[in-house]
Amino acid sequence: MAWMRVIVSCILVSLFCLSYADEVKLTVKGVTSIGKTDDNFVCATLDWWPETKCNYNQCPWGKAGIFNLDLNNKILANAIRAFNPLRLRIGGSLQDQVVYDVGKPVKKCQPFKQQDDGLFGFSKGCLPMERWDQLNKLFSDTGAKITFGLNALSGRKKSYGDATLMIGKWHHGNARDFMNYTAQKGYKIDSYELGNELCGSGVSARILPEQYGKDIITLKTVLRKLYPDPSSRPKILGPGGFYDEQWFKTFLQVSGPDVVDGLTHHIYNLGAGVDPNLIKKIQDPFLLDEIAQTHKDVSTTVKLFGPWSGAWVGEAGGAYNSGGKDVSHTFVNGFWYLDQLGMTSTFNHKVFCRQALIGGNYALLNTTSFIPNPDYYGALLWHRLMGKQVLSATHNGSPYLRAYSHCSKKTSGISVLLINMSNSTTFEVSVMDDLNLYPEDYSLSSGYSKYVWQREEYHLTPKDGNIQSDVVLLNGTPLKLTESSDIPAMNPQVVDAASPITVQPDSIVFATLRGFAAPACA
Repeated sequence: MAWMRVIVSCILVSLFCLSYADEVKLTVKGVTSIGKTDDNFVCATLDWWPETKCNYNQCPWGKAGIFNLDLNNKILANAIRAFNPLRLRIGGSLQDQVVYDVGKPVKKCQPFKQQDDGLFGFSKGCLPMERWDQLNKLFSDTGAKITFGLNALSGRKKSYGDATLMIGKWHHGNARDFMNYTAQKGYKIDSYELGNELCGSGVSARILPEQYGKDIITLKTVLRKLYPDPSSRPKILGPGGFYDEQWFKTFLQVSGPDVVDGLTHHIYNLGAGVDPNLIKKIQDPFLLDEIAQTHKDVSTTVKLFGPWSGAWVGEAGGAYNSGGKDVSHTFVNGFWYLDQLGMTSTFNHKVFCRQALIGGNYALLNTTSFIPNPDYYGALLWHRLMGKQVLSATHNGSPYLRAYSHCSKKTSGISVLLINMSNSTTFEVSVMDDLNLYPEDYSLSSGYSKYVWQREEYHLTPKDGNIQSDVVLLNGTPLKLTESSDIPAMNPQVVDAASPITVQPDSIVFATLRGFAAPACA
């Protein structure tokens, strides 16, 4: 009989482990906000890379570059249109080698070709205005909000004794003709960004901050002439590279007040896409927190030296060199991506541009089929639910439970994002306010038992529990395109707000609490 008692005990222990859940109190401070994002915080990039862009014996870009992307693809258009609007950044490593076929004629207007002695291994590339017209038709049809990255190396030459330092002032004539063509055509450009990853120590090339500051002033002068009406004038962004405190500080001091509208920095905090530990890094909250200091430092730099501007993440792909082949396009990447959206917003960043909308291993859309990857749906839910006002959200639970809160975008109350990076623990999350109005009712979801209201929940989980799946489930149902290639409806499940939010292992939950009284959201 002893053996039977052992078996029964083992079964009871197993059942206890399977049903184990951590109870967590999430406190949202709704009296004041801690940050404010742009209305269009979520942003995605379109890059210049050709098919021959290869890393680690793979070439994951295919026909997803600006020159060869199928602009008539219905899924592409519907994916952009669903955001109403989606902010798009046109740029990347090769933008500083782009010549615009307008004004002074280009002898041969050809796309990029592999060239051993070229920047990033490629020659210069030429953008025909016919292609620019086609791109703008897509932007107009889908309502996209456009940032265009300009070639900042035009007219410069290499410094003697320093192969990466580019000297001389920016020759802006070709860019001016391009911007003039764009303005005359009536194409709407939200902002222009000067250069890509030329700040600090640079990536393959760099510019001194004093010179870059002067060049930004030149760009401002050109835009003022092209757009006399300030209300229609595109904003100016820079420097579009990795943060270097002294470089950023000097550049802002040289360019001066009311020139730069957005201070853009890039992050690839997961390391190389080929790293065999990439999936582990994405699920490591301590590693993910390491980039927080950079976000804070950029925000501080803006506050001290450029308060007329705002901090932007101008490009972020997680893992560099096109991302991880079996990781960056799968469900698990959402742990990094959505956590970064939450983190940067708490540090008062205005925009976060994901590399890329399409192309590489880290794309929001599949490079060949255009079918949305899991992070696309996470981005769309953020865009629809999380408002501009950022609220403090803290809890007493495991670091593997990440929590963020904003005022709701289109309804009263607040929205919260909960990310469970644990593969074994379920969290039962009760959302509290910091007003302590009804402390005797803290067993309830918001501390407001005096009122009856409901909560809307969006539970994202991977198909078959496989965190490396390309298919994401919303409240248990796979998200698939409709027969007409439209983005599917994403409806919440409505629950009693008096109950805690159940966050299953390896899952992501958005929830809107309409009855949550937050003065900052009034």
